[in-house]
Amino acid sequence: MYDLVIIGGGPAGVAAGVYAARKKLKIVLIAESFGGQSLVSDDVQNWIGTVSLSGFDLAKKLEDHLRAQEDIEIIDTDLVSKVEKIKPDVSGAAHFRVTTKGGKTFDTKTVLVASGSRRRKLGVPGEKKFEGKGVVYCSTCDAPIFKDKVVAVVGGGNSGLEAVVDLFPYASKIYLLHRRDELKGDPTTQEEVTSNPKTEVILNAETQEILGDKTVQGLRYKDKKTGEMKELDLGGVFVEVGSVPNGEIVKGLVDLNKFGEIIVNHKTQATSETGIWAAGDITDVLYKQNNISAGDAVKAVLNLYDYLRSIERKVSDTALAHEESALKT
Repeated sequence: MYDLVIIGGGPAGVAAGVYAARKKLKIVLIAESFGGQSLVSDDVQNWIGTVSLSGFDLAKKLEDHLRAQEDIEIIDTDLVSKVEKIKPDVSGAAHFRVTTKGGKTFDTKTVLVASGSRRRKLGVPGEKKFEGKGVVYCSTCDAPIFKDKVVAVVGGGNSGLEAVVDLFPYASKIYLLHRRDELKGDPTTQEEVTSNPKTEVILNAETQEILGDKTVQGLRYKDKKTGEMKELDLGGVFVEVGSVPNGEIVKGLVDLNKFGEIIVNHKTQATSETGIWAAGDITDVLYKQNNISAGDAVKAVLNLYDYLRSIERKVSDTALAHEESALKT
């Protein structure tokens, strides 16, 4: 029986692992890989304490910090497929069974879900080839890399509009491509975007292919009204068509919002199910950022540690009561 199973190897999962190990908990961390979504970033400039590093280097630092801890079991190259409740112990606290796609099972007193989210992809030729080489998914992280370059933002919702705003201080020109005939984001942000001379909005544009040799050099799109194929010369493409939370493993066990994000108490990171906490992009946190994910995970571990201690006291009190009862009889 583990004290804690941590699901995820991004900043939230690793931060939780480091803090839980220092609390001397019996823990296992399960992740397919380390680094989270930043793994594909060419240059991360907002990881506090480091001016600039690649997503690959960030992932390596996270993994090294985790493996430096004593008595932590790490299952990498595997994914969790299911989390379920099992029979409570004498304290009355529920326990959980975590199953991986590789067939491993782990029984645990608590679970921290830090499985993050996955960016919704365009699914067009060239997208995967140029990930981290001009195709990016986080304007907050990557906008500074595109200083004085012509870029395209694909997506007409709030995330697309906010990406354009993030790029104003850096890019020389920004094309905003949206496949519908009108933008759908916040009207105030729309006005800010469309009134800036750097921006050119292209509606009814369906992205067909991202072009380039070693890095992004252009984008081909279809004008949905005329059927004409057109091309733009670019130095980068920001894909902002939403994200998909990796919350399927706890669906039906904890409360999710309409977007599929885990609803948490933002003071403690506790979910609706006692014994399960969540942190990072999988939650309904307002801002999806590495530093926030790490901080929320630390908060979760400190709270679940207090919870585990309260369970231990209940078990001890129950055992003492049984002893006293036996002595009396």
